[in-house]
Amino acid sequence: MKQAIYNIGVEATMRIIGGKWKPIILCHLKHGKMRTGELRRAIPNITQKMLTQQLRELEDDGIVVRKVYNQIPPKVEYSLTEYGHSLNKILEALCVWGEHDIEMRKQKGENIILLNKEDVSNDALPYAD
Repeated sequence: MKQAIYNIGVEATMRIIGGKWKPIILCHLKHGKMRTGELRRAIPNITQKMLTQQLRELEDDGIVVRKVYNQIPPKVEYSLTEYGHSLNKILEALCVWGEHDIEMRKQKGENIILLNKEDVSNDALPYAD
């Protein structure tokens, strides 16, 4: 087995959840199981190929579980594993930080629309109101 070397712990975290789509997928799955079509509707800019690839990587890393139902038409659901749920506080903090950043940029005159606000307490970050 090849040895992995990290300079700091966040590198290991980013290996798992890094990139454009994985944190978004995980934020949706932390609310409960979802089918592929539901994820595609929730993340309209992701391609089917990219969604499948990201879900497979998250499954390989033990973050997401894929449940296949033996029926016609085929039914597949994705959900977070217990290990995957351990990322919830990190994901919530990222959401709250992003919402705070959006508000600050709006106050500076930027035209920004946030379609969905995360339902978390503002104590996720020390500076939150």
